Parts: sequence; structure tokens; C-alpha cells
Amino acid sequence: MAITKQNVTTILTRTSTRVNMLSRRAKMSEKTTRRSFDREFKLSAVKLVIDSGKSVKTIAAELGISDNTLFNWKKKYLEDAKNAFPGKGHLKPEQEELRKKDREIARLKMERDILKKAIAYFTKEQE
Repeated sequence: MAITKQNVTTILTRTSTRVNMLSRRAKMSEKTTRRSFDREFKLSAVKLVIDSGKSVKTIAAELGISDNTLFNWKKKYLEDAKNAFPGKGHLKPEQEELRKKDREIARLKMERDILKKAIAYFTKEQE
């Protein structure tokens, strides 16, 4: 095979295409980490929006966060300021109470089922 300008161009095109594909795959395989913000940061950002009179977009740009994120924080804060941003694994008081009651109901049902089986066992034994 003779080396011609067309052959060299073809080889270079194929090589650059492969490199581009590999770099895209590498970028796709990299994990993107989500930033997390603590409750105090969220509260101070929302209070800054409410108290300063500046737009959500302006303050979000100043803080380096998405304006949609800040808007959602503001919405949650205005819905329930006292219990806003409970954090990971923490529930609002109403939800925590429901969870406790559900556990109690499950425990009582288990006790009931055990007692039913015990009654059935002892009545069989007496016959």
C-alpha cells in the first residue's frame, strides 16, 4: 500500500474519531458528585432572599447555586418554616409520629397473631 495524502488523511480522521469516542466514554463514566448543603446554609440563603428584596436568580448567582434550587428551598421554607429542611434520615414531627404508630400497630398485630395461634394450640390439646 502506497502512502498517499488521501491515505494519511483517512488514517488521521479515523484516529481522531476514535480518540473523541474514547474521551466521551471517559467523561460519561466519571461519577458526578452532588453537592449537599446543611440546614443553616439553606435557611440563611432563603432569609437573604426574603429580607434583601433581591431576586432569587441574583442571590443564587452570588452563592454559586442554581436558581431553581434556591427557589425550591424558598418554597419549602414558606410552606413550613419551623420544620423546613429536616435533613437526611430525619423526619418532620408528624411523620415521625406516624412512623412510631405504624411500628406499634405492626407489633400489636404480631402479638395478636401469636395469641391466636396459642389459643388454637391449647384448645386442640384439651380435646
